[in-house]
Amino acid sequence: MVFVASELTVPTAVKIVIAGGFGTGKTTMVASVSEIPPLRTEELLTEAGVHVDDLAGIEGKDTTTVALDFGRITINTKVVLYLFGTPGQNRFWFMWDELATGAIGAVVLVDTRRLDSSFPSIDFFEHRGIPFIVAVNCFDGSQNYTVDEVRHALDLDEAIPVVLCDARNRESSKAVLVGLIQHSMNRLAAV
Repeated sequence: MVFVASELTVPTAVKIVIAGGFGTGKTTMVASVSEIPPLRTEELLTEAGVHVDDLAGIEGKDTTTVALDFGRITINTKVVLYLFGTPGQNRFWFMWDELATGAIGAVVLVDTRRLDSSFPSIDFFEHRGIPFIVAVNCFDGSQNYTVDEVRHALDLDEAIPVVLCDARNRESSKAVLVGLIQHSMNRLAAV
């Protein structure tokens, strides 16, 4: 069989970063929406991290991402989304620049029980001019807040979308990604 160059189509790769503080649900979001079994680099939390990892509010957590999570969503023959979940702990932040390079945008996943862990992620994308949205992961048993209350607590500009989600739910996670892509495209069109 002879292939003609015009018959071969290489899809456009679209890179999205799923970021946030420790224990906000990044690994869960990538897994819920990926069409492939996600690549995970999770390891058990150990005694060595007791004085480093703040488990307040997430006492049942027993694993942590030590490098990245990776997932894929094929939109069509021309576009493929690649999802890169960041590690949440400060000691792994040296990887964030590499993970964010070439991304069209980021989802900053937040947990209202530990809202203070969101500020470093927001600052990271603001300072680099990378479009991002804030997705509030609505954990079971956590207090519900409105989008406006979260926006105010995080001191976010009105131009930054804030959405509520359940990172365990595929449709909810897809809606977050659609919102990010729309936000990124709108920012690009405004330039």
